Amino acid sequence: MPSATARSLALILAAVLATGCQSFGAQSQPDIEADHQMSGALSESPHMTLTPMRPGTRADSIRAEAVADTLRRAIARYADVRVAVADGFKPFAPNVKRQKVFHYTRYSWAARATFEFDPTRPTSLLYRREPDGTLRLIGAMYTAPERSTLHDLDRRVPLSIARWHLHTNVCIPRFGERRRWTETKDGKPVFGPLSPIASREACDAAKGRFLPHVFGWMVHANVFEGNDPASVWGMSHDGMSRDEMSHEHGHES
Repeated sequence: MPSATARSLALILAAVLATGCQSFGAQSQPDIEADHQMSGALSESPHMTLTPMRPGTRADSIRAEAVADTLRRAIARYADVRVAVADGFKPFAPNVKRQKVFHYTRYSWAARATFEFDPTRPTSLLYRREPDGTLRLIGAMYTAPERSTLHDLDRRVPLSIARWHLHTNVCIPRFGERRRWTETKDGKPVFGPLSPIASREACDAAKGRFLPHVFGWMVHANVFEGNDPASVWGMSHDGMSRDEMSHEHGHES
């Protein structure tokens, strides 16, 4: 069986393919922030950037509804998670049991999303754990490269209907120091998305590793949660937990 290190490296490689952040000339973080400020992207917290809401148009509503309908038909066959697995979807962070929503990712589709948008081929399927222990398909997640402009994202899913999000400014333990995930200071985690650390300088002072962004842009389409656009395009969870991030970036068992 592959080691924990190999599995983590495989996941990180898949994330790089999905975002294109190293292989395809992504902007530096200062350039990204400047571009977002000029184009109106909003930072809801130091660790998450959301696209701004734009005035809606009838054309936007029709286009978003078409994307949702197309997706709903395309993934209905994956209501049984075993069918998804047989088709090549892999559970993200399968050892983390406390996830609010389980992502099953098809990495070939993630790589394709780097170059083009196909509403029938989302990067991940989203499943919620039911009280009886079963997984219920609630929708899917689309991704786009971190370098994408607001115009690029709007062409995929209208920004007047959905808010894409980007995980940003995260401090994590250095390689080989996974045990440090449990560290706290003043009652708050030192590392991860719940940490108050949100700058490279503060992360360096904590002897951590600073990630300007984690993965690329993401948007959830909860097409089996109802037909109301607010239900379909609302975020289904608050982002990656510290446990999930630890599993993804720890590199050590």
